[in-house]
Amino acid sequence: MFPNSNHHYHGILELLIHFRWTWIGVIYLPVKTADVFVHSVLPLFSQNGICFAFIERFPKMSSSNNIAQVIAKGMGSFNVAMTSTANVLVVHGDTETMMILRMMLHLSIFENRPVEKKIWIMTAQMEFTSLSFQRDWDLDFIHGAISFAIHSVEVPGFQEFLRRRNPQVEMEDGFLKDFWKDTFKCWFHDSVSHKKAENICTGEEKLETLPGSVFEMSMNGHSYSVYNAVYAVAHAVHAMWLSTFRQRNPMNGDTWKLNQRPWQLHHFLRNVSFNNTAGEEVSFDQNGELIAGFDIINWVTFPNQSFLRVRVGRIDPKAPPNNIFTIHEDAIVWPSRFNQARPLSVCNGICRPGYSRMKKEGEPFCCYDCFPCPEGKISGHEDMDDCFPCPEGYYPNRDHSLCIPKVISFLSYEEILGACLAASALSLSLITAWVLGIFLKYRDTPIVKANNRDLTYTLLMSLLLSFLCALLFIGRPEKVMCLLRQTAFSIIFSLAVSCVLAKTTTVVLAFMATKPGSRMKNWVGKRSTICIVLFGLLVQATVCTVWLATSPPFPDSDMHAVTEEIVLQCNEGSVVWFYCVLGFLGFLAMVSFAVAFLARKLPDSFNEAKFITFSMVVFCSVWLSFIPAYLSTKGKYMVAMEIFSILSSSGGLLVCIFSPKLYILMLKPEWNNKDWLLRRRKEEK
Repeated sequence: MFPNSNHHYHGILELLIHFRWTWIGVIYLPVKTADVFVHSVLPLFSQNGICFAFIERFPKMSSSNNIAQVIAKGMGSFNVAMTSTANVLVVHGDTETMMILRMMLHLSIFENRPVEKKIWIMTAQMEFTSLSFQRDWDLDFIHGAISFAIHSVEVPGFQEFLRRRNPQVEMEDGFLKDFWKDTFKCWFHDSVSHKKAENICTGEEKLETLPGSVFEMSMNGHSYSVYNAVYAVAHAVHAMWLSTFRQRNPMNGDTWKLNQRPWQLHHFLRNVSFNNTAGEEVSFDQNGELIAGFDIINWVTFPNQSFLRVRVGRIDPKAPPNNIFTIHEDAIVWPSRFNQARPLSVCNGICRPGYSRMKKEGEPFCCYDCFPCPEGKISGHEDMDDCFPCPEGYYPNRDHSLCIPKVISFLSYEEILGACLAASALSLSLITAWVLGIFLKYRDTPIVKANNRDLTYTLLMSLLLSFLCALLFIGRPEKVMCLLRQTAFSIIFSLAVSCVLAKTTTVVLAFMATKPGSRMKNWVGKRSTICIVLFGLLVQATVCTVWLATSPPFPDSDMHAVTEEIVLQCNEGSVVWFYCVLGFLGFLAMVSFAVAFLARKLPDSFNEAKFITFSMVVFCSVWLSFIPAYLSTKGKYMVAMEIFSILSSSGGLLVCIFSPKLYILMLKPEWNNKDWLLRRRKEEK
């Protein structure tokens, strides 16, 4: 009458997996099914991620065993269970197991040994039984326990049947008398010791007055199995009688007696199928096993030694695959130590999201350490074996437990940094335009005519364009903007530096031409300046043209430069050409610096060399600092760094070269005449 035990054991496994109890203890009694449980079922648990803190074999009570040895061995196993870190204990046994557990618990309390409240998971072969001397022992240890039982329902009339039991009326039932004496602690008149007894059994004692630890009035799985077994045998015998009756002739006085061998009943028993009085179908499969499921029972105990079996789930093999195992977690009452929170039973603490687990060497496979996810990876669930990277366009949050969409980033006019740089570029452009206007106004004065005023105008125009080209670096990168950004910057800057070189060279050639017999007179004038400016401009323009023709810049996005951003940027197309442009610009600046440095000691009246030298020191310092700063920044700050370098280097040229002349033009106009310049020259000599 026991259903297929595979459903039973799979139900226990599903229960452990559902509550994520991966670290359990196992206690079993050496009963008939123990070998199957230990050698077949427990390995199945291991294959599904369950590992064992211990597996203890409880001794079995028998007349051949030394009681002291049995108790000593049992107490040893019980102490292992109580001191284990596993909060869940699976117990496999028979009807005797509960009695032994209660005895071990009572002895532990008596000897002041530690007794921890655990979650007991009991197999369906077990049943609550106790000896008469155990009726007053504490039941609190099974409060919150979970057991499996053969599916049962309340049979109509069963409790009324129990209430009518009376050993004085049912004299032929010897078992009932023995049960009555042990349960109610009374004696019958026909007993040998009745004269010494103070409590006489009347037969009017009520079973419903007994605590649940002594007698249960409700039908449980075992009693339901007995009830169905009686009816199954009755139906099988009836079928056997019908089969035999057809072969006999009752008119001739033939009679039928139940004298067949027991095994002859098996054929009829296998084919039995009927509905019992509770309305449930009772039938057997091809293996002769009852086709039925199991109930999952939660035990709730009370201080008066009574308890309730609350059905909180079921294993129904007839249900669809997804509904074979059902559990109502909200209906479960847990042991008091867990404060009605779902208990944990794991080898170590749960690895929270943001961590991955790694197995501990020399420990069971479910014992592991938790390690935080590395940069760029997350784990979104508890107890993950590995961290994984976020999808493209996402980044991990601070806890590495969630992927967050990246924000699109570029240097825009709406943000403070972009607005400040744009305002600076426009301000410097206006200042340059004002300076150009001042020089045009005083174009016929000696201070403006000195060192080639056309070259001065060209330099001021190139500086004006340099400030304005910084605006190409602000805003969302587009195709045209990317094509113009670096090329316009490099050509305009080459023009500016070439003008500076030409001004310095003009000063040097002018003083060299004053020496007797010098051939430099042929190079003094516009010819040399035009050659120098065109050389620098055309070489840089050629490099930029080849760059645009072979590998032009284009709008691009960088997913990896900044963790939290998708950086929209202009891809330079070819890093080689980009550094060729910067390299040629650096070459012009170094040559200008060298020439200006050599001409720094020429007479001040006609000489800008000192100011040009200082301006080129500023220019070179800015761009030499730019390279490591550019390489060390990321995202839109790389663009901001380049804009800052453009503005500061152009501003350095503007201030260092033109501020002395502006000082004379605006504040010392009396110095701006030929007589003063000649007098100054004589004083220097």
